[in-house]
Amino acid sequence: MLSVESMEYNPKEIEPKWQKTWADAKAFEARDDSPKPKYYCLIEFPYPSGDGLHAGHVRSNTAMDVVARKRRAEGYEVLYPIGWDAFGLPTENYAIKTGKKPALVTKENTDTFRRQLQALGFSFDWSREVNTTDPSYYRWTQWIFLELHKAGLAYKAKMEINWCPKDKIGLANEEVVDGCCERCGTKVEKREKEQWMLAITKYADRLEKDLDTVDYLEKIKAQQRNWIGKSDGLLFSSPVKDTDIVIETFSAHFEAFCADTFVVIAPNHPLLPRLLDGVSNKEEILAEAKAITERRSAAGHAEIKEVEGVFTGRYIVDPVGNGELPIWIANYALAEYGTGIVKCSAHDERDFAFAKKYNIPLKPVLFPSLPEERTRVENREVCYSDMEQGILSEPADFAGKTAGQSRDAISAYAVEKGLAKKKITYKLRDWVFSRQRYWGEPIPMIHCEKCDWVPVPLTDLPVTLPDVENYQPTDTGESPLAAITEWVNTICPSCKGPARRETDTMPNWAGSSWYYLRYVDPKNDQVFCDPKKLAYWSGANEKLSTINYKLQNAGPVDWYNGGMEHTTLHLLYSRFWHKFLFDQGHVPTSEPYAKRTSHGLILADGGVKMSKSKGNVVNPDAIVLQFGADSLRVYEMFMGPFDQAIAWNTDGLVGARRFLERAWRAALRVDKEAEPSSALLVLANQTIEKVSHDIEELKMNTAVAALMILLRDIEKEERVALFPLETLIRLLAPFAPHIAEELWEKIGHSEPLYRSHWPKADSSKLELSLLTIAVQVNGKVRDTLSVPRTISEEEVRALALGRDSVKRWLEGKEPKKIVYVPGRLLSIVAE
Repeated sequence: MLSVESMEYNPKEIEPKWQKTWADAKAFEARDDSPKPKYYCLIEFPYPSGDGLHAGHVRSNTAMDVVARKRRAEGYEVLYPIGWDAFGLPTENYAIKTGKKPALVTKENTDTFRRQLQALGFSFDWSREVNTTDPSYYRWTQWIFLELHKAGLAYKAKMEINWCPKDKIGLANEEVVDGCCERCGTKVEKREKEQWMLAITKYADRLEKDLDTVDYLEKIKAQQRNWIGKSDGLLFSSPVKDTDIVIETFSAHFEAFCADTFVVIAPNHPLLPRLLDGVSNKEEILAEAKAITERRSAAGHAEIKEVEGVFTGRYIVDPVGNGELPIWIANYALAEYGTGIVKCSAHDERDFAFAKKYNIPLKPVLFPSLPEERTRVENREVCYSDMEQGILSEPADFAGKTAGQSRDAISAYAVEKGLAKKKITYKLRDWVFSRQRYWGEPIPMIHCEKCDWVPVPLTDLPVTLPDVENYQPTDTGESPLAAITEWVNTICPSCKGPARRETDTMPNWAGSSWYYLRYVDPKNDQVFCDPKKLAYWSGANEKLSTINYKLQNAGPVDWYNGGMEHTTLHLLYSRFWHKFLFDQGHVPTSEPYAKRTSHGLILADGGVKMSKSKGNVVNPDAIVLQFGADSLRVYEMFMGPFDQAIAWNTDGLVGARRFLERAWRAALRVDKEAEPSSALLVLANQTIEKVSHDIEELKMNTAVAALMILLRDIEKEERVALFPLETLIRLLAPFAPHIAEELWEKIGHSEPLYRSHWPKADSSKLELSLLTIAVQVNGKVRDTLSVPRTISEEEVRALALGRDSVKRWLEGKEPKKIVYVPGRLLSIVAE
């Protein structure tokens, strides 16, 4: 038995010791030429704010650290990298406010984050650290942009931008809240400006279809599909009465097309002025349409709370037989979706509400099966929109049939009759890529009056940001770079005449759309990534059997975890860039991430969102100082289901620390000569199986719970045997690596734990070989039998009836009834 040493469990000594050991040994640096199968774990690299890490970072990082450490122990060459998504408006705003340069602010913040992450013992490969603001990194971001431009996927278009008149800066849509600047609260104005766009819509179909080839959570796939918004429908053409205009309307739910009674057009539709020619109150209508557009824009991405509109005075002559239908301007019609013009009916909630508000006639043709509900629909009391189970009354060929079963037939019918054409549309719109700010990657384009837009020569990359004292916003809506004439004025690469640099910068989405590729080869100054290294880390035949791929064309990342707030735009943009690079032959797979999961938020005490203004943000520094990094890691994995929002509770942190202290004390009692009880031997093997399974399912809370149960039973043993204790330490290592390493060393291992193998359960020891069966006589337990697990009922009966204790209570009588509960109980009734 080990002697109890004077020192108690002291993470302040243990944790720095092992962090230095790992760093000195380069324990977690991944090899690009390893004979091992590869595994690439990825977290969303953090935005290094001045507030430092928060509890949410720790939750995601720890979970993937658990996976990474388990994979290494399973014999994989693991890449678990880290870096900084460091461009963006918050840093620029802070720099403007304080007078510090953004580059200095970024360095201070990344230094803080790095220190905090290292103090938490994450097994990152720090040799591959990247920073999106490093010119050696954004040189290749600019190179990808030029590749997109060369392929015709980057172009200029005149767009309205959100303009804050106080801060004098263009804002992205996500920086506008309730029509006001997120930073200062000033009402946002609209200004028209040419913007760089990326033609992501050309990839819409593949971005939607290829979700079937990756292992993403279904809710993540749903977010992607909803944003892409693929609609397979019909396109109807209709002449406008008393004009030479023919409008087209798209319908994704065309099954009830005979119910159409009016038409709505988007208030900012380019056709609207021409449509209103000859209408007496044209200017009044256009003014109202503009006001509706402004109110809609102010709402941002929020759902429309109330429908509103104005009548145009025009009608279509519906070729499908619905007569003359009035055309209304409506706030819920979107110019960028479909054709921006929609035929409307009683079978859409917003159409129904709009018609009720403006007294537009409705004509139901789709009904529920229950008579009383059908009557309510017939009376226009409710909107019925079940396009699966609803029963049609028109057209006559489909009367009495359900809409869902008839969809394909109705589509064929409308096309055959010449009423419509088949069409697929998408809600997805091209990516607005320009930002009118200083702190971002310069867009590597030059404008010349003679040559128009000319790419910066590759040999001149990177185009670096000028180091200037003044980067205040301008009054013109242009980037602050526009005022730096010595940087802006240049020579046209094509005609050698005078020219000007593009002064817009890229959004911070740019650097985060491909960072996972740079991790593979972060110091290469010849190409963005060595093809041989990328081939190794993208190996399609090296997947774990636990990952069920439909296709082996995803990678290099095997498992990517991040917040649900980034599973729409960031994920979509990076998938788009990756597919483009694949098409150009620069990467060997068409999808970047084989698996994508997400974690729930950590809320403050009381279940409210953490925020700096409320003073309820949990910073890990104080936690590590008081409880230790391992306690924090264990608590965040144990606090609740990983994919759900959980409120912070310091009492739970105390419990995690006590659990580790108990493990420490148990290890000091180890007796290498002791043999574990059969029950503990079985539990240890069951725990191996349970923890191994739960880690793969990200059920980290139940994995930790299983370790707690194993420790409880170890503590019950008079002599702590080696096997169950070693099992506990091995399984604890991914969650609490510092204490696990220390205990592994204390019980006599010269080789560090991070080099050991993941334990495997002995299938022969997953159940006890003997059963204990209670024997009742007339309802009272009179004996117990210790029998083999494989014993039959007949053998149990014979054994029990032959026992003296049972015979005594039977008093020579024959049993009237015997009931056997397999493996638990034999009940004998003698009376």
